[in-house]
Amino acid sequence: MKFTALALSVFLSIAVSTRAQTPAPAARPTAPVVILPPQAPDVAAPKVGPDGKPNAGFVAAHERFLKIAREGKTDLVFLGDSITAGWGSQKAIWDKAFGAYHPANFGIGGDRTQHVLWRITNGELDGIKPKAVVLMIGTNNSATDSVEGIAKGVTVIVETIRARQPQAKILLLAIFPRGDKPTGKLGAANEKLKKVNAIIAKLDDGKNIHFLDIGSKFPQPDGALTKDVMPDFLHLSPVGYQIWADAISPQLAKLMK
Repeated sequence: MKFTALALSVFLSIAVSTRAQTPAPAARPTAPVVILPPQAPDVAAPKVGPDGKPNAGFVAAHERFLKIAREGKTDLVFLGDSITAGWGSQKAIWDKAFGAYHPANFGIGGDRTQHVLWRITNGELDGIKPKAVVLMIGTNNSATDSVEGIAKGVTVIVETIRARQPQAKILLLAIFPRGDKPTGKLGAANEKLKKVNAIIAKLDDGKNIHFLDIGSKFPQPDGALTKDVMPDFLHLSPVGYQIWADAISPQLAKLMK
């Protein structure tokens, strides 16, 4: 028993000594918090990530669009955010409605007015001479920018398209309605966008710039959007894209002559 107690005492002494000599793991340095300056909605700026560096997906999409532009085969350009980008998953509707016009879809998810402005001042309208440009942008600005700021951003985009592609007719679409979750009811964000639409509607000159509001085409029973058209009350289903195609096709046919 004495030997066992003595051995145990020695073992514990060694263990305690070993733990005392083992350095604690170094604390991992915390990542610095990057506070990005706000981007003005009417000043061209690339989309950036939390680290302040250009967003990789944004840059990759922009490079694809530059390649399309350099090919010089586009007669119709769609410019916008994820709602426009969504045409990429609606090939049958897209081809039937717009295929004859040699269209290009320059929509990027999450884009705001300043991002589209940056893209078209950095090559996306170079190398082509489209007959028409379909533009819808601004919904992603609704949480951060004022009515006047968003409208000014859209206005500068329209002015830039006119300066760079004077032969192109612009079909300027009112920003689509968006609903609050989970009900789909048209709330404060939608009220802001309605005010933006009222301002940009005045850009219509009846000649080169044509404003079109198709928001009422999307079912809004009892003042709420429906999931069969907008599953998340913002992005469109195939039914929604068909409504879009049908709503703009007559006007677009005139502009593409």
